[in-house]
Amino acid sequence: MNKTQPRLLLINPANSYRKGYLLRRESKQAPLGLGIVASLTPPGWNIKILDENFREFRYRDADLVGITAVTASVNRAYEIAALYREKGIPVVLGGIHASSMPEEALRYVDSVVIGEAEGSWPKLLEDFENGRLRQIYTSGLSDLKNALPARHDLFHPGYYFASIQTSRGCPMDCEFCSVPSFNGNKYRLRDPKSVVDEIASVPHSLLYFVDDNLIGYNKNAEDHAAAIFEGMIRRNLKKEWFAQTSLNIIEKPELLKLARKSGCRMLLIGIEAENDEALKDSNKKVNLRLGVDNYKKAFRMIHRHGIAVLGAFIYGMDSDTPEALENRTRYILSSSVDVTQASVMTPLPGTRLFEKIKQEGRLLCRDFPKDWQHFHFSDVVFNPCRMTPKELAESTNRAYREICSMSTLRKKFIRTWWNTRSLRSAVWAWNSNLNYRSVGLEKPSEYRY
Repeated sequence: MNKTQPRLLLINPANSYRKGYLLRRESKQAPLGLGIVASLTPPGWNIKILDENFREFRYRDADLVGITAVTASVNRAYEIAALYREKGIPVVLGGIHASSMPEEALRYVDSVVIGEAEGSWPKLLEDFENGRLRQIYTSGLSDLKNALPARHDLFHPGYYFASIQTSRGCPMDCEFCSVPSFNGNKYRLRDPKSVVDEIASVPHSLLYFVDDNLIGYNKNAEDHAAAIFEGMIRRNLKKEWFAQTSLNIIEKPELLKLARKSGCRMLLIGIEAENDEALKDSNKKVNLRLGVDNYKKAFRMIHRHGIAVLGAFIYGMDSDTPEALENRTRYILSSSVDVTQASVMTPLPGTRLFEKIKQEGRLLCRDFPKDWQHFHFSDVVFNPCRMTPKELAESTNRAYREICSMSTLRKKFIRTWWNTRSLRSAVWAWNSNLNYRSVGLEKPSEYRY
């Protein structure tokens, strides 16, 4: 290339149909994948990130454009890609949607990175510099032992939390989850010291660990999490954080103790449902093993360590009826869950659920890629088994109104403070509930014909 410093523009598109978690600064998440791509790019490149989480896209010149997208934002990614391709500037698309639908993506971009970027990005840049960019780049799962930290310096300064990844992969294989197909079904772990060094390097006092399960399901993963917690404690980093885990955390009281001491304020747990039939629908093995009767005990144990519980629930499993969903809402309101994430079941590409619903002819959306914008966990995009799409949408809307009412949130704040004996954890829960309120009440759920 003639230019001494080629320009790489990395773009994070946003779904313009539903702003969702972008409505409040506290719920926005940095595009960690783009930060990792930037860290994989050798010196000599001028790198910028354009982030629609904060500002709508404005054209900026570049030599190479890289875009990441989830399913709900991929149509916006295609719109932006078209602007650059019209000017002859090559566009690369990566992320979980493009990895699941590469043939679709190649109708709108020049190259697709399938899977994780670590094994593909250096070769892609080499090919670009030599003028022979290929359409598809793919590689096996990356060895994370020597993984580079993300370029946090390139993210928009308005992010409330720093996003940190300590591992990839999940062996649970829940029917609705695309993680195993994208990141594999085995845990791969970063070096704990490297993780703690990255945590120490970010200016944020608040962290979000983006791992699908921070403590995993085996001894190696548990020891890995413990080493990170101990490193944070030993270095007195004074960070507060939340993460995703599963019910098996209650079998690890020492790990809970370390988590709290290192700054844990809240844990997101995939409860999904309060009955065995619905859990079997989604292949939620850990919850079935521990039993729904132990939910109360689990929440109590987490609370005893001063940590709030963010419970994720799903509306629209195959066994669900309108009456079952009313029961789910009543359970949520009466339980000691501190924060509620209530989502409409959404069959994402790359999941067994998507293939099943597609084969059964139950998808309601037909106009792709435009209709991908409805795959946002709020709209009904498929025909449920035991109710109409309209009934599912109406049940979800009623649930949102009850769960997200200010009177409910005030009661939960007081209860969280009482159960955890921690004002800070109660404040975390309060702010998180406000985030979900803004999502749930943004606009009513729809059903797409």
